[in-house]
Amino acid sequence: MTFEDVTQRLRDFAAARSWEPYHTPKNLTMALSGEVGELTSLFQWLTPEESDAWREDPALEAKVLDEIADVTLYLLQLADRLGVDLAAAAHAKIDRNEKRFPPA
Repeated sequence: MTFEDVTQRLRDFAAARSWEPYHTPKNLTMALSGEVGELTSLFQWLTPEESDAWREDPALEAKVLDEIADVTLYLLQLADRLGVDLAAAAHAKIDRNEKRFPPA
């Protein structure tokens, strides 16, 4: 399954519920921010070692996977709504970072 497939599935999901009017850039950005906050909260008070071992706790693993999925889904919806090619934008950013931060 590709991100294009997931994006289409999200479009279909929203259309079936008549949610498109609510999927404005502002609302999608706010929802994305909230989901990033929920992901952050899962790691907030862990030591570096505990955060590296997140998969060893089945309950934490399930929560992390859910929150990463939520972040991904809102980011895909936002990019779709804005007409942004995520892969192209990511590659362009890496290109700029390679120039900004050359190897030592």
